[in-house]
Amino acid sequence: MLSAARGRSSVLATCVLRGAMAAGLGLGALAVLVTVVWISSPYPDSGPGGALRSAASLWLLAHGARLVRPDTLSGVPAPVGIVPLLLVGLPVWLAHRAARDALGEEPECAYEEEAEEDDGHPSLPPGWIPFAAVTGGYLLVGGAAVLYASDGPLPAAPLSAALHLTLVASCAVGAGLWSAYGRPRAPLPRWMPAAVRRMLLHRRTHTAVRAGSAGVAVLLAGGALLAGTALVWHVGAAQDTFLRLAQDWPGRLAVMLLALALVPNAAVWGAAYGLGPGFLLGTGAVATPLGVAGTPTVPHFPLLSALPTEARGSWLTWSVVALPVLAGLVVGWWTARRATGEAWRRGETALAAACGALACGVALALLAALSGGPLGTERLAALGPVWWRTGAAALLWTAAVGVPGALVLRWWWGREMVPDAPRGRWWSRLAWWRRKGGVVEPGEVEPYDFLPVASWHDSGAREVRWAALREASGGLMPDIAPPAPPVLGEAGVLPEPGVPAEPESEPESEPEPEVEPPAPH
Repeated sequence: MLSAARGRSSVLATCVLRGAMAAGLGLGALAVLVTVVWISSPYPDSGPGGALRSAASLWLLAHGARLVRPDTLSGVPAPVGIVPLLLVGLPVWLAHRAARDALGEEPECAYEEEAEEDDGHPSLPPGWIPFAAVTGGYLLVGGAAVLYASDGPLPAAPLSAALHLTLVASCAVGAGLWSAYGRPRAPLPRWMPAAVRRMLLHRRTHTAVRAGSAGVAVLLAGGALLAGTALVWHVGAAQDTFLRLAQDWPGRLAVMLLALALVPNAAVWGAAYGLGPGFLLGTGAVATPLGVAGTPTVPHFPLLSALPTEARGSWLTWSVVALPVLAGLVVGWWTARRATGEAWRRGETALAAACGALACGVALALLAALSGGPLGTERLAALGPVWWRTGAAALLWTAAVGVPGALVLRWWWGREMVPDAPRGRWWSRLAWWRRKGGVVEPGEVEPYDFLPVASWHDSGAREVRWAALREASGGLMPDIAPPAPPVLGEAGVLPEPGVPAEPESEPESEPEPEVEPPAPH
């Protein structure tokens, strides 16, 4: 028991250290980047402490925490809530890797579930020890970063920072532990309802998640294409904004890095535009494929220079409807492939496609909520897509196209797996039309004609069938001689099974005449 307690303590300390190191690495990477920009700037506004506090605020923003800009012209603190989605990947990956490696290097005996109970209380499940330890170590560094950034130019709202840090760290650490345990699909926690556990472990749920992920990937790729096309179309305005925003090369480098971090946000905005609801350009202004309603109010930034400004859309903007249609077809294709391979029924196929559309809608709603937010007060209090409109549009588009598409593809692919016998009449007519007078195209096998029962076992019919099979195999089958005719017994009757047939007696031959030797001379 003493060695087990020491093993648990060692595991706990190692996991806490790994969680703290993951948070420290993410914070240090952004600190190095911000410090390089600050050193290269010819007019630094503050000392190294201000640069490091800005890096801490940027790290908190990467977790989704809302920052506050107290130094404004109006004197009213302005919120900063748009999260650069490219920065989110850094803390998530580091926390995931810390949890995954914490289980990979520790002895297995420290994670075995003990059957005994200590002082009448059940032992803690093995997964909760590294989860709580890694998450706790990560949050310790996060709390220190919140306190350190509170004196900087962009402090974080304490409640928002606590909520988002806990949520991001818990999800990333949980995913890392799940990977360390071999990505098991069972067993699920006992406190979860039985119906929910059955639904999560069902094969249809796995198919729906993969189909929804494929639909999300198509929407994001199409949104990135739309954003890139719009940026190229308005390249002159974007270049002018870029040059006016920063006069020196360090400032231009900072603007370029910020624009690069916001590229995934532009892809989500493009996907929301293609789905139909569009995105907000300030309070009371929205951009959709039908046109721009209201008066847009956006800050000067190169990526925002590519936003549409026409009051009425054209056929070019209406053509973006092809993007959600393509996403729905991908969802239907992915579902139909699994349905055909596992011989699902129509109802199960339709339900799986609908669940895939639901997964796609939930993912787009989450991405829309993360990609937008406020950049100030009053007119700048709302920028980006509205999450519930974007999610509902993604759900409706993918369901309206994906469910019928899955059913049609399932019927078409399942039809090819049916033998030729049920479709013999029209298939024979099609083959006859292709032959055109008995000339068969290369690579085509002529279908068999229906032979009478009496002639099915004839040697000539067997030779014809064998020759057709040998031609269809491309010469792989050897040319085997037809079997010898059966040996008939007496009175021309086949012998019974297991009784050897008596050979026919040979006819008696006449004795040869004797030849006398010639007389001697």
